[in-house]
This record gives sequence, C-alpha cells and structure tokens, in this order.
Amino acid sequence: MCGRATITSSYKEVEEFLGFSFESDLIREYNDRVPNFNVAPTHELPIYTAEDDRSLAFMRWGLIPFWAKDHKIGSRLINARAETVPVKASFRAAFKKRRCLIILDGYYEWRKSDQGKIPYRITYKSGEPFAVAGLWENWKSPDGQNIQSFTMITRAANVPMSSIHHRMPYAVKKEYHRLWLEGQFSGPGWEHFMEESSLPFQDYYRVSTDVNKVANNQPELLQAVE
Repeated sequence: MCGRATITSSYKEVEEFLGFSFESDLIREYNDRVPNFNVAPTHELPIYTAEDDRSLAFMRWGLIPFWAKDHKIGSRLINARAETVPVKASFRAAFKKRRCLIILDGYYEWRKSDQGKIPYRITYKSGEPFAVAGLWENWKSPDGQNIQSFTMITRAANVPMSSIHHRMPYAVKKEYHRLWLEGQFSGPGWEHFMEESSLPFQDYYRVSTDVNKVANNQPELLQAVE
C-alpha cells in the first residue's frame, strides 16, 4: 500500500522530466499547490493523461468511480493492486480507458519493528521526479459538482524495498509512459509489460515520526534521521 507521498520538485524540473513547457496558467497553479511534503489521500496531485499530452491536471487522491452514489468511496480506493486491476469492478473500466501518470518525487512507507512502525522516504536516484501508474475518473455528484480523482497502482515490492514493505507503487520508466497511457493489455501481456516497465526503486532513508501526522507539512519532514 502507498498512502503518503511527496511532490517538492519545481515546475522546471517537471517540465524537463516530461519534455514540454508549461503554459502560464499551469505554472501558477503548480506553484500554488507545490511543494507538498506530506501528501495524503484527498490531497490533489499533478496528473498526466493521454487526453492532454501537453499539460497536467490536478486531481484528488482516492478514486470515485463514475457509478458511485457519493464521494466517500474514494477513501477506500487510494490504491489498486496491479494483479487484479484489469478485472476488479471498481477499476476495470478506468483500466481500459482512463489511465494516467501521477507525478511524485518520493513516497513514505513504514517498517514494522519491536519499537513500532518506523517511517522511511523512498526516492528515485537523487530525488528526481518520477511517474506512478494510475487510473482516473470524472465523477458527477447529485448536485452537479464534477470531481476528478485517481488511484495509484501498486505491485509486489522489489528486493531493496521488500525490507521495508511488501508492496510499492508501480512507477513507470520514462520510455514506457506513452505505451502505458495508450496500450492495450490483458493476461500475461499485462504482467510482462509491468515487469519490463517498472522503475527499480532502491534509494530510501529513515525520517522523523512527525510524518505520521497528516497536519505536519514542512521541509524538515524530508530530513534523514538516525
């Protein structure tokens, strides 16, 4: 499970990562919402979709399926297991038609110990941005409000990450971004693609238990502790 994350990269760093320049409105929106040192469900994150491949949209974490009667279901759908996402009722429609990439530069995970759960921040290389595979929906409430929301896809952890937790986000290598957004997958072909395209996380460090509280959101959360 992935339930906390970080996005602290500047818009310039994300522009370089994605390979296009932001329009002025997007720059203002990005700077208004980033950095976030302790991203939690219901927070909004920058999302890249096939529908607009030259921009980003900020969406709410916690998928609200189009058929949902109210938004509360989103709190239970913050993650989707890669092994079942093509067939599970909550996700299968979005898996076919509404895939996305969620822009992050780190996520938090907790290792169980005799002293309790110890938080770690996991990053890629030197903390550069990366993109997690996700699914998105546009939900319309009974009173006519539109909410765009997403879920992060998780997979079995690789060897370095398995010492902390048995699951990790399915982050997609840059050269596979377009294929993830637009490809058709089923059965063994999906499993093969995921293994081939998955980003190999290996960098992590211990952080303060201050991150446990969602209300805490300051740069010091990123600092390593003994």
